[in-house]
Amino acid sequence: MTQDELKLAVAQAAIAYVVEGEIVGVGTGSTANFFIDELAKIKHKIRGAVASSEATASRLRGHGIEVFDLNDVNAMPVYIDGADEITASGAMIKGGGAALTREKIVASVAKSFVCIADGSKLVNFLGKFPLPVEVIPMARESVIRALNVIGGDAKLRMKDGAALLTDNGNIIVDVHGLQIVDPVSLEAQINNIVGVVTVGLFAAQGATVCLLGTVDGVKTLQF
Repeated sequence: MTQDELKLAVAQAAIAYVVEGEIVGVGTGSTANFFIDELAKIKHKIRGAVASSEATASRLRGHGIEVFDLNDVNAMPVYIDGADEITASGAMIKGGGAALTREKIVASVAKSFVCIADGSKLVNFLGKFPLPVEVIPMARESVIRALNVIGGDAKLRMKDGAALLTDNGNIIVDVHGLQIVDPVSLEAQINNIVGVVTVGLFAAQGATVCLLGTVDGVKTLQF
């Protein structure tokens, strides 16, 4: 099976976690896009969705799914999103699509987090995928220096010759070359650096379930 076929399989499996008559939190990225397309097939059964990025909101609206502002939502049964890496304990690296802050906010409101990923995303240690950190622009160099002290190689993420800007108007610094043994501790440490908005470690509040696409079918990991 191709990677896209694996992503489609987990997106289809995630529909079983959508609660009828409720609002669903929806993530950002290629796997989340497959889920949005599947969600559109049952849009008449849900109230709507909360989006973790402007791109996701646009795709949801394109399918005729109502998008709610998170400030108008008291609770959500489930948030469904992909991951760049995930461990057997449910800790994740997210932010390859630069939506980590909004993803973390929406996920924090949901009762459960269903991670949908192809089998290549399951790792023993986080860090082979560069760790994204959303940063206030004026703090770029001070944060990069602080991240380099922690370890790895912190680099500003670029797009089309300029610093990539998030939906929040901030920049992304990616930390390369890490092997993260204690993701909960590192998440707290990086979040405490002045100028950091949030780090793309989802460990203190990780996934509840992971639907993992493999050549042998979709495997369910409970955390």
